[in-house]
Amino acid sequence: MTRVLIVPGLHNSGPGHWQSEWEIHLRHVHRIVLDDWDTPDLQAWIDAIECGIEQFQPTHIVAHSFGTLATAAVVANNASTLRGVLLVAPADPRKFDIDAQLPATALPVPGALVGSLTDPWLSWDAAQALGSRWGLETICAGDAGHINVQSGHGQWPAGWLILQRMLQKDATTLSFLRDHSVLSRYTQPRLRIMY
Repeated sequence: MTRVLIVPGLHNSGPGHWQSEWEIHLRHVHRIVLDDWDTPDLQAWIDAIECGIEQFQPTHIVAHSFGTLATAAVVANNASTLRGVLLVAPADPRKFDIDAQLPATALPVPGALVGSLTDPWLSWDAAQALGSRWGLETICAGDAGHINVQSGHGQWPAGWLILQRMLQKDATTLSFLRDHSVLSRYTQPRLRIMY
């Protein structure tokens, strides 16, 4: 059974956000629960993710913004129950003074990090550095802002394709991301894959 754990960022992912849209269409899905979505408390996110993993394993994690940072922080301790991670539009850990609390080396599960050339929360150069640091395939979504409702990414079909391919491969490999012809038929024109 393929399970997906949704990990939103600050302020949660409201109606119309691609995480909320995907949640409607995924069969076995769970969203983490927090008492306070407005305070960037890394430990609160970590606790909620670990609770979700414990109740909902094995699983893939789909995280956005601040949620990507908390996801990276919990992966090492939960590698045996995780099939893969999709980290979208990470926030800059330096803005929250939590960089030292995040993994310094490759994550022990396969995954992808999707960044943007125009994300106000993390530059594309910094996104590539995080992807490299964590050993993830790094995908550029082009001029996509923070990849949320405000930047025009409601259902975000390009991301849905990445997730579906990940689930089909059961996250044993992300080599499918190198198939430009498949991606180009479904994604935004400026989406490109960085090696």
